[in-house]
Amino acid sequence: MKRSFLALLLIGIVASYSQAASTIILEGNYQGKNLFVQNPFAGSGVGFCTFEVTINDQVTTDEINSSAFEIDFTVFQLEIGAKVVVKIKHGDDCKPKVLNPEVLKPKSTFDIISMKIDDNGVLNWNTNNETGKLPYIIEQFRWNKWVKVGEVEGKGKKADNAYTFKITPHSGENKFRVKQVDYSRRPRYSSSEKYRDVNIAPVTFAPAKVKNDIMFSAATMYEIYDAYGNIVKKGFGDKIDVTNLKRGTYYINYDKEMGKFLKK
Repeated sequence: MKRSFLALLLIGIVASYSQAASTIILEGNYQGKNLFVQNPFAGSGVGFCTFEVTINDQVTTDEINSSAFEIDFTVFQLEIGAKVVVKIKHGDDCKPKVLNPEVLKPKSTFDIISMKIDDNGVLNWNTNNETGKLPYIIEQFRWNKWVKVGEVEGKGKKADNAYTFKITPHSGENKFRVKQVDYSRRPRYSSSEKYRDVNIAPVTFAPAKVKNDIMFSAATMYEIYDAYGNIVKKGFGDKIDVTNLKRGTYYINYDKEMGKFLKK
């Protein structure tokens, strides 16, 4: 009878434990900084909320029996940029709070080793010192501003990252650059690279007073703005259907030029 009672008690404890457990999972890249956790008391009022922390499924030796603790990555001898998965197991009737989860988000740290545009109109750039996978945004300078023209996924390796992107130049001199934007939302830019294709003629458009279609002399990137500065159409091609625009004056960016037209 005594053994049966102890067995039932043990089963009850295990069941209660499994039902009362929850897990906070954080995934990212090691950036050389530790995580700090605010750790409330357990819902029962006995002990603290967190009962186990793992990094890449290895249990940490951090002192978690306190109202706040630090998750120390240094004991795992991780390289900067290494993938990490942190699991914080806690009671279901309470919840710890990670105070600085952004330290696991990739940062833009790239250095440009070389950048050039070859004779085939392909932008090539090589980098090192990447510490996380972030996309590279390719920008072209036209219409007195930098315009996004493409995106290439970053590799996130410390060395020997090579990238290519086929550009679409306008007439005259072109300028291209790449940038990354990390969690801080502060963009990090490369220097610009110049390019000129002497075989590309300047683009013109007609008519200046239009009812249905604007025609370009060659396919081009374009933007159309209304009188209030709102973009109403944008794209790439040799013709724009403007039948759905209201009557009035519009401003048009195309090739490397800026102009205007009247919608009848």
